[in-house]
Amino acid sequence: SPVEKGFMKVLTVVGARPQFIKSAVVSNALKTRNIEEFLVHTGQHFDENMSKVFFDEMGISEPQANLGISGGNHGKMTGEMLVEIEKLVIEQKPDWVLVYGDTNSTLAGSLAASKLNVPCAHVEAGLRSDNRKMPEEINRILTDHASDLLFAPTQIAFNRLLSEGITEEKILRTGDVML
Repeated sequence: SPVEKGFMKVLTVVGARPQFIKSAVVSNALKTRNIEEFLVHTGQHFDENMSKVFFDEMGISEPQANLGISGGNHGKMTGEMLVEIEKLVIEQKPDWVLVYGDTNSTLAGSLAASKLNVPCAHVEAGLRSDNRKMPEEINRILTDHASDLLFAPTQIAFNRLLSEGITEEKILRTGDVML
């Protein structure tokens, strides 16, 4: 398989504080398996205290791309991210796109992958607030249903995905990477 031979490439999309923390753990795991990672920071959190400090203090490699997209309404932000992430997926030709959580960055990454027929993996899949008035809830649901591999942190999240019609073969119960 490509992983065993060290030929796999993952394009990771992050943009918010919790994603930086989670990606530090996963990025280190990818490195130990000789999986190449192309890290994209959308710029959703652009303040020094909300992004750069995490890269510095957690030893996360600097992103290969920083889109600098922040502010504006959800549609504008997500649309701009989708356009730029799509360009990077076409350019970088990853084997997988990896997204985290429930932000506009997450949705844009999963949509870009889906539309380009590149498999997408979602960390924190299946989490729900059951409040569809929250933009993050819509991002979660759409990302889960657009993704090919779902990393559910809890049994409740795993069961939620099953109840939404996602096949068990696409779901892995992984635990919480923050822990």
